[in-house]
Amino acid sequence: RLPHLTKGQVVRARRLDADGHATTPPPRYTEASLVKTLEELGIGRPSTYASIIKTIQDRGYVWKKGAALVPSWVAFAVVGLMEQYFARLVDYDFTAAMEDELDAIAAGRQERTKWLSGFYFGGNDGVEGSVSRLGGLKKLVGSGVDAIDARDINSIPLFTDDEGRTVYVRVGRYGPYLEREVNGESQRANLPEDLPPDELTAEVAEKLFATPQEGRSLGVDPETGYEIVVKEGRFGPYVTEVIPEQEEQANGKKKAKVKPRTSSLFKSMSVETVTLEDALKLLSLPRVVGVDPETGEEITAQNGRYGPYLKKGSDSRSLASEEQIFDITLEEALKIYAEPKRRGRQTSSAPLKELGPDPQSGKPMLVKSGRFGPYVTDGEYNASLRKTDSVEDLTVERAAELLAEKRAKGPAPKKRAAARKK
Repeated sequence: RLPHLTKGQVVRARRLDADGHATTPPPRYTEASLVKTLEELGIGRPSTYASIIKTIQDRGYVWKKGAALVPSWVAFAVVGLMEQYFARLVDYDFTAAMEDELDAIAAGRQERTKWLSGFYFGGNDGVEGSVSRLGGLKKLVGSGVDAIDARDINSIPLFTDDEGRTVYVRVGRYGPYLEREVNGESQRANLPEDLPPDELTAEVAEKLFATPQEGRSLGVDPETGYEIVVKEGRFGPYVTEVIPEQEEQANGKKKAKVKPRTSSLFKSMSVETVTLEDALKLLSLPRVVGVDPETGEEITAQNGRYGPYLKKGSDSRSLASEEQIFDITLEEALKIYAEPKRRGRQTSSAPLKELGPDPQSGKPMLVKSGRFGPYVTDGEYNASLRKTDSVEDLTVERAAELLAEKRAKGPAPKKRAAARKK
């Protein structure tokens, strides 16, 4: 700790030591660690913690990556708004003091109608600096709203590029995007929905700016005559058709706008290598596999948020791979529906890579695709691949190292069975 110093004071160096010091960023909040921090700050109560966690997820302020809570760019904008224009309302001490006042109301020591009136309209009650003594919520919010600069609040400066231009994240109506000024004009790039803010480096930003926002043309659909393009979107790469502007009818009105067909790329496809043939197959989904001869219901194969699946009426069944969407026959589909419907996870998909036996356990090591990304397993232990690892370049030695680290941590604690009701 430094001693008390005054401006202009001369400090003599008696000794100089060269000492290395490395810092690591604090770990992300989990639901448990966030609740612990709220408890330490005196914010919220045990009865409200679950609703707080649910609210920040429902409003898109955070999203989960494993157990970690990752803040969204919307959260950055909201925090900036509150701290700049309504700082008192998000002050930790104020929030904790208000919790105490609400506890007093719940215990019957304070009259709720009087407290609410003072909180909204202002009054002389409450602790020093409370909303009531500052004129009430109506006055505070009313004066703050008039001064808000929406564009400024929704603009988050990140860094300057090699040309000295400031790169911003803008939070727009349809999601966040990158923006910078190039030769007097605005250059924009979509931000992937699953890109954590701390992974948005200058290098990543340049790659996003270099991605054509209009998409790469794949050719023309011979049936419709529409151009087919592949694009990078908020939710990943996809193909879509470019529908020309509708011509005006004789009465001067435009025809109803036709919504273009779109389809996400398979995991095995990329923006750089996808072909027109691939795109047309994707845009043809869902594919009709056939009709169930017993029920007369149509069976379709399609891709969804949680992977490829079959659908017959309201009954859906998972498929093992995306390729099955185009290859599965009616006979194979009927066999799947003839089996009892599984609960939870369906049959595991084929491994992404086979690496051979683990030097320690002797069991075969496989790389598989999991809910939170690729991982290596020997059938007993699972170890997630790091950000610097790739499935293509993963070696036997590296896979064995990841599994050894996992073993050193010991087995995961088993979940307790729910107590039976008497």
